[in-house]
Amino acid sequence: MKWHADPNFSTFRIGRRELVIHRDIASQSAQIMQKLGEITSAVEAGAGNRKSAYRLDLDGGVELFARRGRRGGMIASILNDVYFGMTPRPFTELALTIEAMRRGIPAAEPMGAMVEWIGPALYRGLFLTRAVRGMTLWEFVKTDDDPTVRRHVLEQARAAIDIMHTKGLFHADLNLHNLLVTQARDSFRVIIIDLDKSRLFDAPLSLAMRNANAARLVRSARKLDPSGKFLDASALSILNPEI
Repeated sequence: MKWHADPNFSTFRIGRRELVIHRDIASQSAQIMQKLGEITSAVEAGAGNRKSAYRLDLDGGVELFARRGRRGGMIASILNDVYFGMTPRPFTELALTIEAMRRGIPAAEPMGAMVEWIGPALYRGLFLTRAVRGMTLWEFVKTDDDPTVRRHVLEQARAAIDIMHTKGLFHADLNLHNLLVTQARDSFRVIIIDLDKSRLFDAPLSLAMRNANAARLVRSARKLDPSGKFLDASALSILNPEI
């Protein structure tokens, strides 16, 4: 999906930086740009799988979560956070996440994106969501040793994935780091994050695509937990009934 003007978002451009931000916090755009600029030049690593996650505290008690675009694999040692293209991925992800939430897919609320152009078709980017308190599914299964609670959370993760598939979203990088466990009153819910490489379709996903997503998730679990200490065969069968 490409970014198109949205009545709930405003666009600001200062120098090489282009910010699309939710109208609820548009009055704080200068502060947001400054803080995001500090992140793009920061030496300190952030949190998360690729050390790219940062929390932003704004005036008035507003809390945002910023994810800095960082490459993985061998190319990361060369380009790190530099991307090519005239259609920046953070803006594409913003459009896709807005539509995903409109469809009822449990995702973190998108609040904006910023691109810093460093040359023709070269940029660094950041994606913004409203801050959500919780931990990744991988962190959760390592922390909570109550089998009843663990099973409940895994079932919540499976339910979130089923909704995602029914609503037509294919997550190309579904793994235990991209499922966030949050408190929901006296229970838990699971939301899906990092839709950077995702695709939206106009119909529910085919069985083949659902199985591909589920298999990707199980591979990530086995890679993180090869001995099955935290996720045994029974737990994995909740995430993917096909195994």
